[in-house]
Amino acid sequence: MSLQTASDQGVARHGWVQALAAVLAGVIAMGVVAGLGLWAAGAADLPDNAFPHVVAATVVTAVGGTVKLSGDAGAIAGTKAGLTVIPLSVTLVGSLVIAAAFLRPLRHRAVAGAAELAGWAARITLLWLAALVAVALLARQTFTVSLGDGTLGDIGGLLGATPKVGFETDMPPTLAFGVLWLAGVLILALLVARGAPLPARLLRFQESVRPAAFAMVALLLTYVGLGLAAGLTVAATRGHVPETFAVILLGLPNLVWLTFTLGLGATWNGRVDGPFGLPMPHLLDQVLRTPDISTLNLRTLADFDGRVWWLVVVNAVLLLAAAFLMAVRSPARMRVWQHALHMAIALALTVLMICLVGRISAHYGLSVLGIGDLGGGLSGSLLLRPEMWTAIGLAALWGLVTGFLGGALASRVHRRGEVAAAV
Repeated sequence: MSLQTASDQGVARHGWVQALAAVLAGVIAMGVVAGLGLWAAGAADLPDNAFPHVVAATVVTAVGGTVKLSGDAGAIAGTKAGLTVIPLSVTLVGSLVIAAAFLRPLRHRAVAGAAELAGWAARITLLWLAALVAVALLARQTFTVSLGDGTLGDIGGLLGATPKVGFETDMPPTLAFGVLWLAGVLILALLVARGAPLPARLLRFQESVRPAAFAMVALLLTYVGLGLAAGLTVAATRGHVPETFAVILLGLPNLVWLTFTLGLGATWNGRVDGPFGLPMPHLLDQVLRTPDISTLNLRTLADFDGRVWWLVVVNAVLLLAAAFLMAVRSPARMRVWQHALHMAIALALTVLMICLVGRISAHYGLSVLGIGDLGGGLSGSLLLRPEMWTAIGLAALWGLVTGFLGGALASRVHRRGEVAAAV
């Protein structure tokens, strides 16, 4: 009788109502952050009540969804557009809110059955799919593009060309990647939270996985915190407050995690052309605004500002702190070489994630009767992509060194699993 009652209470603690609350909290949090960021960027002035549609499109891209850009300028004109970018500020907020809501009913328990965890995750996933469909349907809009008052505008008016550009959600890949994103959030939440219950068969893995996962999340959030402090300082001392808050609310992790990989010695390749700008300091825009694909690393940045070498020092300090944190959260019986190996694997996976989600690709162009040639003032392009395998290799090397040093430092600290010697 008591077992049945306990089971009923377990279902009540994380049933459909709790799942709905978790999903709504995540979607609302992402919508608020995206809305505030776009408002700061000036998107509230878009015509035809487009603002909520742009907010919805931002939420879609934040969870890995696909928003297709389209153009229609009639038979005498041509348009070309494409966009691939993840607003990681929105992604991060949604991840933290959903992860917290997912873990809340499971707290204060050591073990949970696989069926129970799967059922709880399945309820959230089904409601998440429904919410994602609703957001995706809202994420569509068409705009009319002005040709200006020059020759191009005169020709367009004479021939009746009214170029339009719009966007809409590509539903199948959006739902697929949205579910993968949610699965990643839920799995990472179970890996990071020390108090989250696991199935009995997986308990043996928590000693090696959980400390490393927690250290990597703490490391990434520390970089976001440092970036937030720097952004607020810039807003308070140098002006450009709306633009700064737009970057903070939409792309702060894009910037600081890119900077983190640069401090490791990684190289990114990219180019900025036309009216597009990057959500990052003017220094990086200078390096990338060239006729050809540019190389972005510490050496090329140092050609403009030698202070970028301090990124290596910052990385060394924070990585050593993360390695120490991982070691003190690990069982005392672990050897130093094991800490080094765990840190290397965890950091390599973290940099792999940054390389995958930090890519940017955007282009837009318009021509009328060949005038403009998809170029000039009516076009732009932006590209940023990593040399991924080099970055992962450097991360593994940094992980081995800092993991070894952090494990050695932690050996002098009383840690979980140690028993005081009898006197």
